[in-house]
Amino acid sequence: MASHRVRGDKIRKTVILDSSAVLSFFEFSVDWQQELGRLLGSYHIVVPQAVAQELQVLAKRQRGGKNAAAGLKLIAPYEVLADAAQDADQACLNLALRTKGIVATNDTALRQRLKQQGVPVVFLRGKKRLALDE
Repeated sequence: MASHRVRGDKIRKTVILDSSAVLSFFEFSVDWQQELGRLLGSYHIVVPQAVAQELQVLAKRQRGGKNAAAGLKLIAPYEVLADAAQDADQACLNLALRTKGIVATNDTALRQRLKQQGVPVVFLRGKKRLALDE
């Protein structure tokens, strides 16, 4: 899969959603689609299969399950990509490297791992806006 697609003279960037980002969309009042557009222009969202599975497990729990269930509905229209990784963090990293994509996450440890590998990260800043760390 290409990391971007050329549509006229616009480049679409691939955004890989991590479960922490999906859950934060419900925890804080952020118009994440508008914010992604502001940061990136044109983008294409994908979800690692491990992230979808993680949200399914969380949705079954009594505590915090409501946001995870809403997160499953949020990711439903997007392409879910399989990866051999056993955990969601590694799947996000693998897909980012494979597609030259940008990972949306609020997980500090994952952000550091991605930064070490030169992968750009979108994260929530100040509970109101998304920021891009390239």
